[in-house]
Amino acid sequence: MALVQYSDSESEEDTSHSEISPRPAKRLRQENTATLISSLPPLPKAFHDLYASSTRISVKDDPSLHGGRKRAIPHVEGNWPTHIYLEWYPSRGELSVLSNVIAQMEGKLRKSKVELNSLLRSDLGAQLPLHISLSRPVVLRTEQRQSFLEIFQSAIQDSNIRAFNVTTEGLHCVSNYEKTRWFYVLRVKTPENDALNRLLKLSNRSLALFSQPSLYEASPHILNADADSSTPMQWQQGDSTDYSHCFHISLAWSLTEPSPDERDEIAKIELRGLRELSVCFDCVKVKIGNNITSMPLASLLG
Repeated sequence: MALVQYSDSESEEDTSHSEISPRPAKRLRQENTATLISSLPPLPKAFHDLYASSTRISVKDDPSLHGGRKRAIPHVEGNWPTHIYLEWYPSRGELSVLSNVIAQMEGKLRKSKVELNSLLRSDLGAQLPLHISLSRPVVLRTEQRQSFLEIFQSAIQDSNIRAFNVTTEGLHCVSNYEKTRWFYVLRVKTPENDALNRLLKLSNRSLALFSQPSLYEASPHILNADADSSTPMQWQQGDSTDYSHCFHISLAWSLTEPSPDERDEIAKIELRGLRELSVCFDCVKVKIGNNITSMPLASLLG
């Protein structure tokens, strides 16, 4: 359905007395509306999970429909794109600070061929969630979906990893695995109890059981040759590796790789407004196809 644009006169009660009389009334209504919106309670987290996916426009990989982006996982019947992550919906104040950071990056790239695309809002202006990835984009078969969810959820529950906060420590630019996109990201500091590394290990172990690649690890896990086929799989490699320097929150992306000098300029941006930023994560999300499962972490008060 197309949106109908009304003129100012159509929304006023009476415009016959003066050309300027409707303006104060309109301004007052706008202020009242803004006050009403700001006073409304936040939407429940589950609401975002229900409407997290856009309508599929094409079953083929058509980069022109996605700002030039190429699909990392092609559409294949019976295959379900899967992603494990921590989600963050910035508040209005946080969104303003992040928008300023992106504006500074655009300023640094003003004379460059790099075209920056914000991840804060959709093309229609709707706020988008940000995230910290705990897996690569991987694929599960139809018959694997439920088994994976049960295994991973059990691993989360048994780990007793508590909800935690993260803070940021600088801007960087990283590419995806295919080097088809470059992301401009906020690095995050190691949280209390090393929660990010612990969650990453649970994700990598669980996905490895379904022959899926690990995130951040240079080589796949090695199966313990002594493990009996009737016992749970044990992994020798990767459990002690620290990937704290890898975790990040993407703010924007580009199809063109920035030069080393441009990377350096972006890394020098002053993040005054982000010094006090602390993001709380209390659940892990698993997106399989268009379905999102939220797995709560142990309570901080527990």
